[in-house]
Amino acid sequence: MTALRLEVSNPEFTPKDTQFVTVYSSNTGRRHDISIYNAHLIAENAPVVLLLHGVYGNHWVWMNLGGVHTVYDQLKQQGLSDFVLVMPSDGGVLEGSAYLPLSNGEDYDRWIVEDVRLAVEQTVSAVSKESNWYITGLSMGGYGALRLGAKYPSLFKGISGHSSVTCLEDLKFFTEVSLHQYQEKNDELESNIVYWCKKHVAELTPMRFDCGQHDELFESNNLLAKRLTQANITFSYEKHYGGHEWAYWHKHIATTLQFFDQIQRQS
Repeated sequence: MTALRLEVSNPEFTPKDTQFVTVYSSNTGRRHDISIYNAHLIAENAPVVLLLHGVYGNHWVWMNLGGVHTVYDQLKQQGLSDFVLVMPSDGGVLEGSAYLPLSNGEDYDRWIVEDVRLAVEQTVSAVSKESNWYITGLSMGGYGALRLGAKYPSLFKGISGHSSVTCLEDLKFFTEVSLHQYQEKNDELESNIVYWCKKHVAELTPMRFDCGQHDELFESNNLLAKRLTQANITFSYEKHYGGHEWAYWHKHIATTLQFFDQIQRQS
């Protein structure tokens, strides 16, 4: 794959262990940003956790609203494996791209699975083509993680979602943008999480998701769990106290990191 055009932050002027990258994506025809934590790790083939944000958000929110780096550092002190945390923009289109290929030709699906991956390999010395990748997200990012993880099972060793949007109709809770704006370049199956899980059931990697009982997406997550069970898909689903809020995600991202750590230790 051709090297990307990008700008990379200078460690001398950047917060400790953090790197910022701006990438031109031929898949979208736009520039996008990525925040990376533990970017200067000295290791070989270090595993990567890809964290996708929700509607209205951008690459910085996982750290600067969710404090994911502080959760990671606390878990590291307790024995968590080394991971590189990669937090990309969703693409900055509409109030959220939903990480989908759109009918206008802008492909925010491939921005994540192709461009972000290559940008990290080009700029983080500890990450190589042999590194294991894991994917998680919150809200719209949870939808992206579950859908992309199921669509591209060979690219991800584990999948996790928090308070996930489970279908395009769930976006109505957060945006007034017409769902017609999210028409996929293929057909309605493109956006369907259960479709991709069933299509790739034999290759599907370990998957989990959770939702707070006071979240507007709680019933949608319950329905997704029911449909996956009916389709004989293996997964775990946890229900917790809490709503659609950063306090919830700050707390429960620890479960995802520990879930990925368990998989990594067995790989």
